[in-house]
Amino acid sequence: MRHLPRIARRLSLSLAICATLLTADALANQPAPDVPLAMADGQHQLADYRGQVVYLDFWASWCKPCQRSFPWMNAMQNKYADRGFTVIAINVDTERELADAFLAAMPAEFPVAFDPQGNAPALYRVPGMPTSYLIDHTGQLRLAHQGFHVQKQAQYEQEIVALIEEMESSK
Repeated sequence: MRHLPRIARRLSLSLAICATLLTADALANQPAPDVPLAMADGQHQLADYRGQVVYLDFWASWCKPCQRSFPWMNAMQNKYADRGFTVIAINVDTERELADAFLAAMPAEFPVAFDPQGNAPALYRVPGMPTSYLIDHTGQLRLAHQGFHVQKQAQYEQEIVALIEEMESSK
């Protein structure tokens, strides 16, 4: 009986995690919300990337899995950019200096936007850092992933390639 509160807390936490994952996945096969992208070179919109396959990643400087995802995202950007693919990373730190320090240690070879107010994560129902969304060339959300799992890198890449091939076959 004394373990009942601990079991109840674990069950509650498990249900909360499942609910947030379902919330992110519930966006799949819907138009990607168009968000403003405040980048170092000026203001853009996500819609500016329509016609490309986009890996939209939400990250923060304090996020340990984000440190593992950046080299992989750089590799994907370099490998598939010439086939109409781009990674866009949206930083959610409230202090830009923290993001800049992260990027100094882990340079991004893809566009990085800054959203200290958290408007884009709210639209995308981001459950935690990192969370990524794969958007097809027509602007439809196709997949959502919470976290970055090194052992799933091949799966993530296969999903990207499938959408690139779908785009190429539609031309």
